[in-house]
Amino acid sequence: MNDAIDQGALNACLAAYGLSALRQSHPRLFAAAPVFVAAEEAEAIVRLVTAIETTVALPSYRDAVLARAPEIARRDPGYPAVCMGYDFHLTPTGPKLIEINTNAGGLLLNALLARSQGEDGGEAELEALAMFRAVWGKQTPRRLAIVDDDPARQYLAPEFHLFRRLFAAAGIDARIAAPAELTWDGQHLRHARGIVDVVYNRLTDFALAASEHAALAAAYRENAVILTPHPYAHALYADKRNFCLLSDPEWLAQSGLAAGLRQTLLAGVPHTREVRPEDAESVWQTRKRRFFKPASGFGGRAAYRGDKLTHRVFGEILQGRYVTQDFVAPATRRFTPPGADAAREWKFDLRAYAFQGHVQFLAARLYQGQITNMRTPGGGFALVRKTKGRELARAVIGTCSS
Repeated sequence: MNDAIDQGALNACLAAYGLSALRQSHPRLFAAAPVFVAAEEAEAIVRLVTAIETTVALPSYRDAVLARAPEIARRDPGYPAVCMGYDFHLTPTGPKLIEINTNAGGLLLNALLARSQGEDGGEAELEALAMFRAVWGKQTPRRLAIVDDDPARQYLAPEFHLFRRLFAAAGIDARIAAPAELTWDGQHLRHARGIVDVVYNRLTDFALAASEHAALAAAYRENAVILTPHPYAHALYADKRNFCLLSDPEWLAQSGLAAGLRQTLLAGVPHTREVRPEDAESVWQTRKRRFFKPASGFGGRAAYRGDKLTHRVFGEILQGRYVTQDFVAPATRRFTPPGADAAREWKFDLRAYAFQGHVQFLAARLYQGQITNMRTPGGGFALVRKTKGRELARAVIGTCSS
């Protein structure tokens, strides 16, 4: 198996996309080695995404999760959310779903990496454009805005430029904008360049509650702009409390789901429960096998391994909106990074990019430490290569040249 990333080919591909400066500005964006995943594990991920999509369509599920959602998230805008991300850890008993993200970054960056290595990155780019076309339908937007807070300072800002390039090649006027650059005139969302019909939403204010997002929230409420991903999708998929239903055998038994789908969910979604003050003693006693996450958190922020908890932090968790999930350790692989004289162990997770239940692309993130922080030399987004068996996938130990 090819265990090396062709750095020359990657550099050439970055240059072709106008991103040569990335190797200096983002030296840890792309991992020095690929990750190997058994074909059966990839297939299990597809089955789990399909099972979740089927569950989300149930009226009983929607009633349950929307009842606790903010007002702006309870309305179905009538179009799907783009760039869904399902994050997994691989275990001896199969992939375990750790998190669902509604504005998952990295799709086009990973497609670029794959393209540079002779993989199917070009197909992923075509699927990305088709995904957006499915959202806005037959009427091509006059203008599309890629919106994030202070976009130039975002770590994944290079991907905004890749999306803008993709849209421009399709004849769509796309702008990268901060919320302050948008105004609401009572009829239209506007940018300095004119009316904005579509917003590719990269904000992490999932309910658009911040004052600086008021224009965008008003336009969305009045159906004056297509906003994707939208608050409705976050409520249905990404609120961590949803895992409590997806991993509850009693609720699933009454849901009407087929037995096979229930089995897939129970096998792939770690058991999750809300943290309540009245359960403090039992939760504390079992903390060492749990992981704690804020219900509306993202990117590992304010998340804690139970075996690292102090009484002070646990007290804060009890006062917040947290869930506790059975701890699932990440899979690891070993390789020698450039400049090192010995192999090191790396953790990794997998991200399945999906649209309407269809898995478009599978990527990985290699890291050391507690979270995927894109700060470990040799780590970052990693190419996924499939093997014919788990044993072979885990056996690879590589040496990467600089």
